[in-house]
Amino acid sequence: MKGRTISPGKAEGVAIVSKEPIGFYGGIDINTGVVIEKGHPLEGKSVKDKILVFPCGKGSTVGSYVIYGLKKNGVAPAGIINEETETIVATGVILAGIPCVDHIDINRIHDGAHVIVDATKGTVEIK
Repeated sequence: MKGRTISPGKAEGVAIVSKEPIGFYGGIDINTGVVIEKGHPLEGKSVKDKILVFPCGKGSTVGSYVIYGLKKNGVAPAGIINEETETIVATGVILAGIPCVDHIDINRIHDGAHVIVDATKGTVEIK
């Protein structure tokens, strides 16, 4: 699939997929990488070293720094795929150096799929 580069780089791993937006501030524990937002479809799951797939971000601009903090703490996703990356996620992935692509039909990616993100080229491959 061809998308748009938000933050360059390449990542490969298992997809963790949410059809719901993710709010990083108050939604993901910065120390563990576990989704803590009550009632979120990914609640209790870790994003560490996964390819995190979700439609878009939501919430506070502090979310950008949470993404950076996840990376600094070694619990960040390996890559991020969105339908539409808004400024909170874009700023965070750029600061953290996490490969990120958007304009992708996330309905084609299933939880547990092996995914290669080449954000430099803006491509997503499902193995």
